[in-house]
Amino acid sequence: MADKPQLAVGLDLGSSSTRCLILLLEGARVRYAGHGEVASDGWSKGRLADQQAVTACVRAAVREAEAHARVSVDTLVAGMGGPSIEGCNSRGIYEFGRPRPVTIDDMSYAVERSEQVRLEEDRIILHLLPQDFTLDGRAGKRYPRGSICSRLEANVHITTCSEQEHHAILHAVQQAAYAVEESMFEPVATAYASVNRDDRNRGVAVVDIGKHSTDLVVYDGEAVLLARSLAISADHFTRDVAVGLTVQYNDAERLKLEYGCAMLGLTSDNSYIEVPSNEGRLPREAPRRQLNEILEARAEELFIHVGSELVTIGMDQKLLEGVILAGGGAMLNGMCDMAERVLNCPARNAIPEGIQDLPDDLCNPMWATASGLARYSARLKTNRETKRRAPGLMGMLFR
Repeated sequence: MADKPQLAVGLDLGSSSTRCLILLLEGARVRYAGHGEVASDGWSKGRLADQQAVTACVRAAVREAEAHARVSVDTLVAGMGGPSIEGCNSRGIYEFGRPRPVTIDDMSYAVERSEQVRLEEDRIILHLLPQDFTLDGRAGKRYPRGSICSRLEANVHITTCSEQEHHAILHAVQQAAYAVEESMFEPVATAYASVNRDDRNRGVAVVDIGKHSTDLVVYDGEAVLLARSLAISADHFTRDVAVGLTVQYNDAERLKLEYGCAMLGLTSDNSYIEVPSNEGRLPREAPRRQLNEILEARAEELFIHVGSELVTIGMDQKLLEGVILAGGGAMLNGMCDMAERVLNCPARNAIPEGIQDLPDDLCNPMWATASGLARYSARLKTNRETKRRAPGLMGMLFR
């Protein structure tokens, strides 16, 4: 009897679409096996509103992926994002009592001691993201293993989420008969799939533009300097078009995707587009420039907010690798151009890497998060001892 294939599964619980990606583990490599995608239901403004509806979407997406891969899924890594995510810096201190070499267990323990912070009600820690270490007052040590000191301090960025929201999402997945290996902040997963070590060393930000929130994570080397959610999302673009052109929401979404551009001058702005009217009335024409002016204003506002976050952590003008755009909102034409204009740094779309035989239609920003979640699931399965000892130490797991 053939051995059961070892699977790595990522589940992206988006407000617009629920996506599942299944990978096969082949030694140190991962290979595409199957994927599934269904329209999401049960969400309201980025928060879970109907648990049974979300469970149905999870079941449908995973079963579609299972049918493509011809396998059965037991466990998966689930993504989290949206307005419930917050981040803050903390410090964990470990006094040795006498000088001695630092071990990986010492580093893990110092990081775990940073958990001892007072959280607001209904907050739990999602990730402990190490930034660097201080040895006997000597700051800025990124990986101090083997160095000698008597006092080790871990500087950590803590990502927190709503305990109620987290529990509801896990329960929705479990009700679909799947066990959750770990939950993960979605732009961190996106970075895991589409940002390499050199990119992080030169400074990079991942901007995941979802339907109801934009999630942001900023790297400087292996250090996560910022992880949080912004209020502006792809939904705002669509609503602006619906109001500006006086059309229904679904028509606004179609016009945005077919004819829209986030920056004037990149398309034929002097042309006209057909705009649907209410039932019983003939369609009308509107200048394409009018549509693009609406989208440009909102895109500029979004990246101004991103720029403000970069200023607060001192990373404005320091992102040598620029920003990487993910999520369905990144598919709007001209978004990278607007990001470069506002933030004055390079910008590109997130493209999943490191997965053999990944279909071309999955090599885009919409599938970057699911790819990262699946790749992290593979990493957990090949480093089970590390996961049991210190779950969530994403900075160390990048090594």
